[in-house]
Amino acid sequence: MLNELSIKNFAIIDELQVSFGEGLNVISGETGAGKSIIIGAVSLLLGDRATTEMIRTQADTATVEAFFDIAANKLLQDKITAMGFTAGEELVIRRVISHTGKNKVFINGQMATLANLAAVSELLINICGQHEHQVILNAENHIDILDEFGGCLPDRAVYTEIYNQYQQIRTQIEKLKNLRSSREEKTDLFKFQLKEIQDINPQLAEDTTLADEKKVLVNFQKLSGWANLAYDLLYGEKDSVIVKLKEVQNQVKEIKKIDANLKLADTDVEGSFITLQEAALALRDYNKNLYFDSERLAAIDERLELLNRLKRKYGGSLEGVLRRKQEIEEDLKRVFSVEEELEKLDKEEMDIKNNLQQNALKLSQIRKQAAKKLQEAVDKEVHALNMPHASFQVFFKKGATDKIAETFGLKGCDEIEFYLVANKGEESKPLNKIASGGELSRIILALKNVLLRTGSVASIVFDEVDNGIGGAVAEIVGRKLKDVSAHHQVICITHLPQIACFGDNHLYVSKKVTKGRTTTSVEELYDEQKIEEISRMLGGVNVTKATREHAREMINGSKAYKFSN
Repeated sequence: MLNELSIKNFAIIDELQVSFGEGLNVISGETGAGKSIIIGAVSLLLGDRATTEMIRTQADTATVEAFFDIAANKLLQDKITAMGFTAGEELVIRRVISHTGKNKVFINGQMATLANLAAVSELLINICGQHEHQVILNAENHIDILDEFGGCLPDRAVYTEIYNQYQQIRTQIEKLKNLRSSREEKTDLFKFQLKEIQDINPQLAEDTTLADEKKVLVNFQKLSGWANLAYDLLYGEKDSVIVKLKEVQNQVKEIKKIDANLKLADTDVEGSFITLQEAALALRDYNKNLYFDSERLAAIDERLELLNRLKRKYGGSLEGVLRRKQEIEEDLKRVFSVEEELEKLDKEEMDIKNNLQQNALKLSQIRKQAAKKLQEAVDKEVHALNMPHASFQVFFKKGATDKIAETFGLKGCDEIEFYLVANKGEESKPLNKIASGGELSRIILALKNVLLRTGSVASIVFDEVDNGIGGAVAEIVGRKLKDVSAHHQVICITHLPQIACFGDNHLYVSKKVTKGRTTTSVEELYDEQKIEEISRMLGGVNVTKATREHAREMINGSKAYKFSN
């Protein structure tokens, strides 16, 4: 239950504290005073979209905070705990809107997301306003409303899981059929591509090896000249490095004959001599093995051209070519195994289709039973709302049958829409074709009253429930709201005294201009104040003694009202 609502710098509201009680909370006031702004603030706590236009002029942030008593809502307490927030018998939700775009949400003082907020608030408050009317009038939502009312959602979930499996198999079958239809064309293409790669028979890194060999052939003269010169400098000439090193070796030996203090071992010079001698021999052998083969160079160029052509067509590298070769071989295997796979999938499809059909029929039968109960419950409510000849109908435009074909949908095989016969002798019409605003408001209220009995939400906000009605019908609507308040906390914005007089708590919204700024305030009315406001709603500007007496009678009459459900 919503106990306290705190609003700061929101629209024309400077700072506002509103207290709500159990039962029916009525909000009244002059048009434009800010009643709907209060409902807008509550909507933010349900996770509605926030914009910077909501922030009061000259303020940096707007804040909406609410205190809830959830002692009796064990389901919500468990949900809050499961989401990782501190849970108890009290719940505080705060939302901050900033010009910087860094909007914040807090649940019991802990940072939260809008998704967290929406998940929590769905068990807290239900706002029945213009948006709710649109949801109920939209025929696409009627099947969901019926399923929730009739407890069909678990069976629908089972059906939906099977339906998704069925769709996956259908997708696989369609792909294979498309492959089969173009199998001959694809087979020829695959065979041609595979033969082209097999004929050239590329080896991994072959292009790199051939490019290195080509580089040697093209640079034959340079390599030979460099190797020959290096050999001569080391060994071939009279004053080569080896000859001079031999002289060094002899001089060292002569020195050591006279002075043993020379710290140079014979093996050091001898090792350098041997190493350089081996290097010279390696250069000689390298030069002998060098040769220029024009035919080999042409063959390499031709081979590289073939490999490059494959790379251009199949992946940009020889690794890509070999990978594509493997893919083609697998594609060819799949092409030839299409019939076998199709036969297997067709059998799976038949089995799951039979299962799907059985669950669709079961779901449709449950819905028909639920539809009958919903019709009876709504008719009872509508008749009590001074529409004695009205008849509510759940019309199955299309339903599951024993001869079901390709009529499966995500929610079953039923196509459902709510119809209404408003007056005796008239034909039934879809809800969204009802012209009378008064009739529409009553049928919406009747539906909500029925549906709320199956819900677990603690508080319901009715906005614009009095649209298009008045007089005796308004009093009946007031009684119905009173009935709802026996099971839920009800917050109702109204302009009608016939509804307002039933309020257990009456809040009056007004606005005034102070220092050039408009501000909204809320005052809880008691006794004579309540009579005065009901009188204003009855008589407008000119409130007479008779009007006040009438208001007093209405309030006394509402107190004597006995709940009908």
